[in-house]
Amino acid sequence: MKMQFLFVVGLLAAFISAKAQKPDTAWLMVHYKFTHIRDTTSRDHPYTENMVLFLGKNASAYRSYDGFVAGQQFKKAYAEAVASSPDGQPRINRHGVGSPTQYYQYPGEQKLFTKDVIMVNEYLIEGPLPAIDWKIGNDTATFGGLHCQKATGHFKGRDYIVWFCPDLPVHSGPWKLNGLPGVIVDARDSKNEVVFAFDGVEKTVPSAKDQSTAGNTDEKDIPPVLRDLIDDPNLIVPPARLVKTTQKEFYKLRETMRKDPAAFAQAINAANDHGDGPKMDHVVVGHRSGPPPPGSVTNNPIELTEK
Repeated sequence: MKMQFLFVVGLLAAFISAKAQKPDTAWLMVHYKFTHIRDTTSRDHPYTENMVLFLGKNASAYRSYDGFVAGQQFKKAYAEAVASSPDGQPRINRHGVGSPTQYYQYPGEQKLFTKDVIMVNEYLIEGPLPAIDWKIGNDTATFGGLHCQKATGHFKGRDYIVWFCPDLPVHSGPWKLNGLPGVIVDARDSKNEVVFAFDGVEKTVPSAKDQSTAGNTDEKDIPPVLRDLIDDPNLIVPPARLVKTTQKEFYKLRETMRKDPAAFAQAINAANDHGDGPKMDHVVVGHRSGPPPPGSVTNNPIELTEK
């Protein structure tokens, strides 16, 4: 436990706050039905999730739509619990839905920011936007009234067939896919093991004023269970509170957590006692997605090793 505590504290101390990116405002939402055959011995039971791409003029943010909807529902439930709690401090568990991972693409700067979570701590990983050598074909198709063109490309060990919309000239797409002269609205690998199927498009709705944290002018005063729910979904920018790290160090932390979740939670609490980080107390935050739990079968990761 002592060694694990020192490891976690050391990593947290080495991290620096993320620099703020220039924010963009989403005006369109592209919906996807995401399907991933994680276990090739059980192809009839793929992982599925509803995802959404918040699209601005110069950037995009890709996240779980299931998680977004569940978060809005929890904020309402929390506000009701506060109103009925004698001391205004309800003991309410939050069981998250969907993947906590989010991707922010900045094509003009050729940057990709990944927001990821380990228990209650949120991290930001900065890297270059992947370069994909696309071949644009002559085939066209219509998706939800959007006129699209076909393109093919190889990325992370898979051959992808995608459809992009030149009328939406932002070089973004779902997950890490990018680099075409229009938004990628549908994508799948040649084996249909990873599929981002188009599921609709709609204009964003202006965000209503958040009443769940009314009166709290400092983010430190906001309950930890709500901190990731106060962000304006239409604002495309990684939250400033995220702790910046590298992909390598993030993997180290996640592997430490997997080996002993209880001890890791104690170490996180102890490390956060040195600052203003959230605590693992009565709040339970769980996700059904992201890296699978120990014991589950994943022999077909979305990113394959190149041969």
